[in-house]
Amino acid sequence: MLQFESWKRVLIWITCLVGLLLAVPNGFYTRVEQHNDAVAAIELGAGTPENQEMAAQWPSYLPSSLVNLGLDLRGGAHLLAEVQVADVYQARMEATWPEVRDALRPLRSTVGTIRKQPSPVDELRVRIGDVAGMQLALETVRALARPVQSLTGIGAFDIAVSAVDDVIVVTLSEAEKLATDERTMQQSLEIVRRRIDEVGTREPTIQRQGTDRILIQVPGIGSAAELKAIIGTTARLTFNPVVNRTNDGNAIAGAGNSVIPSIDEPGQFYVIENAPVVAGDDLVDAQPSFDQNGGAAVSFRFNTAGARRFGNYTADNIGSPFAIVLDNEVVSAPVIQSHIAGGSGIITGRFSVEETTNLAVLLRAGALPAKLTFLEERTVGPELGQDSIDAGKVATMVAFVAVLVFMFLSYGLFGVFANIALIINVGLIFGLLSLVGATLTLPGIAGIVLTVGMAVDANVLVFERIREELKTSKGPARAIELGYEKALSAILDANVTTFITAVILFVMGSGPVRGFAITLGLGIITSVFTAIFVTRLMVVIWFERRRPKTIEV
Repeated sequence: MLQFESWKRVLIWITCLVGLLLAVPNGFYTRVEQHNDAVAAIELGAGTPENQEMAAQWPSYLPSSLVNLGLDLRGGAHLLAEVQVADVYQARMEATWPEVRDALRPLRSTVGTIRKQPSPVDELRVRIGDVAGMQLALETVRALARPVQSLTGIGAFDIAVSAVDDVIVVTLSEAEKLATDERTMQQSLEIVRRRIDEVGTREPTIQRQGTDRILIQVPGIGSAAELKAIIGTTARLTFNPVVNRTNDGNAIAGAGNSVIPSIDEPGQFYVIENAPVVAGDDLVDAQPSFDQNGGAAVSFRFNTAGARRFGNYTADNIGSPFAIVLDNEVVSAPVIQSHIAGGSGIITGRFSVEETTNLAVLLRAGALPAKLTFLEERTVGPELGQDSIDAGKVATMVAFVAVLVFMFLSYGLFGVFANIALIINVGLIFGLLSLVGATLTLPGIAGIVLTVGMAVDANVLVFERIREELKTSKGPARAIELGYEKALSAILDANVTTFITAVILFVMGSGPVRGFAITLGLGIITSVFTAIFVTRLMVVIWFERRRPKTIEV
């Protein structure tokens, strides 16, 4: 006989009810989205009457999670950026020069003068006065080499040192270049992600493509130009020693130095050392603040390593000026009055409150390690996204109605049970998508349409098996019981194999492919649940009430 314990019945209906409740907010998408934005703004302190009104548009006791709409549905910006990894080589060579200079200084009696020479971006060339001391100089510089910090570079060192006549040539080793490229890409990805997250965009797609490219898709943003403005701002902060101050922007800076204009003093320039004492990469926090005069400023705090270097430099250079350089402009050049311990400070200037807020955001997000070149940019309008949604709705409804009609004509009352389960199945899909915060794309809609067709497959297997059992003169109850028992293995085998395919598509694919895989995988889970439990429970309840002597399937 058909048996279903009470606790199983309660659990099945509760599962269906919870899933449908989670799906309900998607039926009021705009209203719930405005509610969520208003609630988030209120939590940040923007409790304006407008936000309060929008927050009241949706009851707080109901779920408010939504299925996120992808770029092709919501509209937004698409960028393909190429990371100029060679820029990092130049910065690395500039940072190596002070180390080489300081290492050779005690050997001047042997190697003679030490002068930096014009070099390619990925090399450091240093001329010594006495070529007879070249061997000692090479050994000294090679001693500066450090092991490569990567799994592929085990046993290798970061620099290669050679000699051309009286010139020492320092280059990065191939292993170090590979490790540097990998670090640069990872850092660029993280910084781009942090910058985009800081402005509150919804469900951006930020993925690495190939060796030196990044795919950026941000739904809901106005244009590709707006996205480029968010990403392309470098906010490069460094603290550099000051060589001198001048009124001549074309002054000869000397090897290892640069002429940088003052941001607050038109016509004033500073000659600074290229190698910074501390860089913005060592920042752990930056917040808008005010100076002692009430002017807008930005307070900052270094990490442990940055605080130590900053503290040591200020202790050794009391009475000397140093420059706070932001995006190749000197913000301030104060004279070190005392040892600055603790690793914290403040940036003052002619800032507005809004400028300090934006600057703090950019500093917290960090500086891009290398320049981004945008190879492809595209703006997807919301109208196109709405057209895609409308087309997806039409396709889903056509498939839905066709399946409903087919099941009713083929299996009668049992087809009606399957149709009710199918409706519940679609609701559960959207409930799960909302629960996990998945992003729905146009291929994802295709996955839902496919699921609608596949969802009845399990019911068809069961109903056909019941028909076969009825032909052997078994009673209705026994036929139904055997139909579900004998069809179970076929149902699980078919859906498990399809689910494995969905998992592979999700793991190996990207963008639209993953969107399709998500809806397909979740659809398989919900369709198996509704076929094995929901449809069967409805058949059991009907059979218990009617106790038919014969049935037609």
